[in-house]
Amino acid sequence: MKYLHTMVRVTDLEASLAFYCRHLGLEEIRRIDVEAGRFTLVFLAAPGDSEAQVELTYNWDPEKLTGGRNFGHLAYQVEDIYATCQRLVEGGVQILRPPRDGRMAFVRSPDQISVELLQKGEALPPAEPWASMPNVGEW
Repeated sequence: MKYLHTMVRVTDLEASLAFYCRHLGLEEIRRIDVEAGRFTLVFLAAPGDSEAQVELTYNWDPEKLTGGRNFGHLAYQVEDIYATCQRLVEGGVQILRPPRDGRMAFVRSPDQISVELLQKGEALPPAEPWASMPNVGEW
């Protein structure tokens, strides 16, 4: 058995690609447009780790998606949790669970999919503004 990918339905493909690629740092691996089924599949992966993929499924006809939290979450290891969170904030992404412990943070995609960020190796020493930043909403 081999892990292939996690599928996440998205309502706005461009907003989702901005979040996952431009802000979070994933790379588009491949894209499949299925005209007969009226949907697009976009496969993403962290740089250098194309084995663990996220499949964004975009249905061309409008639909309302609910329950992003009941999906669980995606988790990515990052080199520097503070720098990653700063880059996300500068891109307009709200940090819902700040990395107060220098180890873990949570954000959400435009479709409310929870994304966990984990510091590679040992936790970084607590640092401001993260150490005193409160949680916001659900993560």
